[in-house]
Amino acid sequence: MKSGQQAMQKTGGRNPQHTQQRILEAALEEFAAKGFAGARVDVIARRARINKRMLYHYFGDKEGLFREVLRRKISQRAAWLANAPEEPAERLPVWFRLACRDREWIQLLQWEALQWGEKKVIDEERRQESVGKAVERVRQQQARGFLDPSLDPGQLLLSMMALTGYPLAFPQLARLATGLSVSDEKFQQQRETFLRQIAGLLQGKKSGTP
Repeated sequence: MKSGQQAMQKTGGRNPQHTQQRILEAALEEFAAKGFAGARVDVIARRARINKRMLYHYFGDKEGLFREVLRRKISQRAAWLANAPEEPAERLPVWFRLACRDREWIQLLQWEALQWGEKKVIDEERRQESVGKAVERVRQQQARGFLDPSLDPGQLLLSMMALTGYPLAFPQLARLATGLSVSDEKFQQQRETFLRQIAGLLQGKKSGTP
């Protein structure tokens, strides 16, 4: 039995897709906890219940694995965001709820910022294309009257991302400012209410305007 389990570990099991998924889940956990520089391939392999040779077989090297984690995560989030309501008063709370459910992504971006700063990041061209599409969607929303057309679409997207993601990226500051933990349901309800209120400003509506 033991030798059979070892054989399965060496081959990654009989389902390559399932094996790759286990590797990617373990890699996301490790990269989110320690960043690209601090993450260890042997730890990822152990968590995925495979040997390092199998990991290298599927993803090439540590950077290749990190690149695939990013690509899949970005694709997942793009699908989530694309299905969010166009109305800012509902869109921003949805973005915030997604951020609350995806703390590992927030942590991954924090580590990346610490390591690379303003330098070019891994898979930058593909990621720039993805963000460019998001900016274009903002521009289209401006044209349809959902957002103030006088605002720069790139800066507007960045601000919307900050409004919904900042409390999760800096939970200590959120707690100091509000007296509540970001995981507290009361904080999350307050934040969603605030986001609905501020959405009117992003649409260019003045107070009292119907």
